[in-house]
Amino acid sequence: MRPARSPRPRAHVHRGFVEAVAFWFDPALLGEAEARRRVLAAWTPGAAVYALAGGFLLRLTAPCRVECAAAPGLPLTQQDGVLLSAPLSSSEHERLAPSSGSAVLVRAGTAQVHPLEPSRRVDVSAWLDVSGWGMVPVESLGALPPPVATPVPVEAPTRARFGVGAPAPEAEVMRARLEGRPEPQLPRAPGLLERLKAWWNKKPQRPGEATVEAGTAARAAGMMEKLRAWWRGTSQQPGQAAMEAGTATRAPGLFERLLAWWSGREGGASSEGRGTSGNALPSPPPPPQGPGLFSRLAEWLATSTPLGSLLGRRKAEYVRRLFDLFDEGNLQEALRYAIPLDKGAPSEQVRVSLGLPGPREQLAIQPRQGGAASVFGGGAAVYEALRERYREAFRKLEREGRIEEAAFVLAELLNESAEAVSFLERHGRFRLAAELAEGRKLAPGLVVRQWMLAKDVARAVDIARHTGAFADAVLRLERSHPAEARVLRLLWGEVLAQSGDYARAVEVVWPVEDARRLTLAWLERGVEVGGVSGARLLARMLSAFPERFDKVRTRALALLDGEDAEGAPARQVFTEALVRAVEHDKSGGDAGHVLLRSAVRALLRDRAAGHLPLNPRELERMVQLTGDTVLRADLPPLPPPPERKGFSAEGARHVFDAAEGGPWPIYDAVPLSGGRLLVALGEAGARLVTREGRCVAHFDVPAFSLVLSMHEDRALALAPRGAVKRLSRLELAQRRAEPWCDTRVDAFARVYDGNLWFLAVEDTVMAVDALASEPRALWRVPQLGGHVLEVAAGPSELSFATFNASAELERWTYSLPGPTLRSRQALPRAVEELRYLSLRMDGELVALDQEEGQWLGAYNASSSRPPAQVLPRKELRGVVLGGLWMATMEPMPEGERVGLLERTQGTARAQFFFEEHWAVSVRFLNGELLLFDTAGRLARVDPARGEVRRVVLR
Repeated sequence: MRPARSPRPRAHVHRGFVEAVAFWFDPALLGEAEARRRVLAAWTPGAAVYALAGGFLLRLTAPCRVECAAAPGLPLTQQDGVLLSAPLSSSEHERLAPSSGSAVLVRAGTAQVHPLEPSRRVDVSAWLDVSGWGMVPVESLGALPPPVATPVPVEAPTRARFGVGAPAPEAEVMRARLEGRPEPQLPRAPGLLERLKAWWNKKPQRPGEATVEAGTAARAAGMMEKLRAWWRGTSQQPGQAAMEAGTATRAPGLFERLLAWWSGREGGASSEGRGTSGNALPSPPPPPQGPGLFSRLAEWLATSTPLGSLLGRRKAEYVRRLFDLFDEGNLQEALRYAIPLDKGAPSEQVRVSLGLPGPREQLAIQPRQGGAASVFGGGAAVYEALRERYREAFRKLEREGRIEEAAFVLAELLNESAEAVSFLERHGRFRLAAELAEGRKLAPGLVVRQWMLAKDVARAVDIARHTGAFADAVLRLERSHPAEARVLRLLWGEVLAQSGDYARAVEVVWPVEDARRLTLAWLERGVEVGGVSGARLLARMLSAFPERFDKVRTRALALLDGEDAEGAPARQVFTEALVRAVEHDKSGGDAGHVLLRSAVRALLRDRAAGHLPLNPRELERMVQLTGDTVLRADLPPLPPPPERKGFSAEGARHVFDAAEGGPWPIYDAVPLSGGRLLVALGEAGARLVTREGRCVAHFDVPAFSLVLSMHEDRALALAPRGAVKRLSRLELAQRRAEPWCDTRVDAFARVYDGNLWFLAVEDTVMAVDALASEPRALWRVPQLGGHVLEVAAGPSELSFATFNASAELERWTYSLPGPTLRSRQALPRAVEELRYLSLRMDGELVALDQEEGQWLGAYNASSSRPPAQVLPRKELRGVVLGGLWMATMEPMPEGERVGLLERTQGTARAQFFFEEHWAVSVRFLNGELLLFDTAGRLARVDPARGEVRRVVLR
């Protein structure tokens, strides 16, 4: 039997204009160099080159219309998935029977079928001679941008701010004893040789030669007086410096110095070693240390030896003199020597430090030595006596009109900061009250209230934004200052609207009746954004402004007429909002009845299509509310909602051919409601595309990473520029973009609330004001003791991971708003043991072992123990968590494989293989998995439904 000959088609080439999907170049005709040059000239990112029939076949990323006579190579068209170099009739096509994905070339009058196998792929990068090319480090042509600015924090008001003089040295010593910290050193008394020399060289002065110092006249002393003064170490009582100016600070006596030596006094190098560096960490202070050996020895000396009586006398003299100053009305000096007290009962440290027999009426020291009861009993009584003296001094200062000094007594001596703030506000000292409230870290709502009363609106808004204290501050102001409360409420709504949260902005400003036009503008902006939030605001507009029914009706019917699965959540939200309006009979309820019928029919359609798992009883209740008798009569019994089909247990396999790439490399992508996508194309900018890949808007700013707002109306685009990054802001609803700034960003949160964006620079985490014209941080945590690796932020939690000089890994968790430190956990892995680290929005951290590649740790916010999840693959490149799912990235010889696993069981549900070695990225967001690479391939995966949709950018 004779073998079948290859068909000889009537037409050997295409003629005229055709939609070419590929070109074939013949080196025998063009020459090897010219053929390669033409291939490279027509090549675009994502295109594939095959060695075919002795030539090169270039498969384009998208069809293009060309004139065959002017084409750079032999054009090929596509018919039923087959590439054809000439038009074939149906009979010729049947005789050839080419398989899908192959190419048919007509040469010498004969048609030949050539399969486009991956083994035929040609790496065109090998054609380029880069031997003379070298790396050039990127350097900025100008000065580096300044670091992100931070508003200067307000410290607690000083004594001078209250009009009170500097504290006496003895008062500082007593305060240190009360607080259990090292005592400051008083000026050192002259030593033995120094005093002997001074006494020996002491000469009587002639009249007029006496030196007057601070108003005190020096007089000559006799031999016995000077000897006695030298031996005793002449001392002065506390408070005497104020009444006898010029007297030197007393030197400690012999017994007191002996006791100080035994107890260590904690004033030497040991106290310096425990001192802070001035850079406060956000971690809570360590608990106070217990009494040491010398402290216990000092206590024994004070209670069981004559030294106790001497020490008691010293403290009794100080407190007695302090009481005398208050009783004599010398408040100016009394405040200098006053001892600050804590609220409530005195602590054990205070009771020991004030261990005296009682207030002034009972200050007599026992003549004989005794136990602790005789020397240290009565500390609580002294404490209460001091408190009463302070209260009386406060009332007297208030009567005399010395408001700042009276506030000092409340805030500093009695430790009643909130009462002091209220007192200052009552007397019109608004700015001092605000400084005191912020410096003492009182409730954020109170701080915002005080700054509003002080007319510093900008600072009040900044504090309210990063602490979330708008609501508390408005309530505090409405009770006494309704005008300021109204202004703050409007500013609150403006901040929410600028950040894209139009729904909350309307709720906040709605009580202000003369601002209804403003709320209407916000509603219209929110409706333009679309999605679930836009549908909710559309229903709110119908109930709030029934006079705009015609406009709302047009938009609502356009929403309800859709049948796509992406729009089903928006239709459900709109219908539920209408149901609430009808049930509560709000304004617009009648208009809601008109649209409710169409809305319920749309939900029934979505449920039947499997887009929404709605409860049959809930749907029947909605049908009853419509009042549509025909719908109720025709409504059949509703079966249970169809179960969502996920991936099969044995796992599905999806292959992404290299020829499927798009015309642009994709560096990042985020899904939006309604099926839209925002993709970052590097230096080519960013694009907002539909579910089919059609471009809706192009943003001409460099974009390699995207930070999406939780409200989906805006985003931030990042692009590397040497040591810094170029930041740009995208307005998705208005379809516009603008460059923002250049700044250093080492790690950053991948989503933000439109108001504050959390990022890290070296060892500092900060909340950057995303609404400001220039970058500034409203809150920061500096000097964390380690470099920040990852930052993640959600609606109510901020987390970041750091490693210190010892390569120890640590996770910090803050609650939002605030932010307030909630936990700080050291993880049982060193950084040098890890090759991959990832942090989710909810604070869950993933770490992959460097040596074995078999250990996968997923740490949640409440535990530091990894779950029993082990991936036995040594070549894993990374792991990304997404709720109940997990994606693993594994390099392969032919490309990259991405596995989708169910975390609860560790079962592989799907595998996605990307041919060739392009940079493949994975991103989970809103329950959806996005797969994309720099070859332009993009896929959307719904793990719950088991759906995979490939998107080609056009």
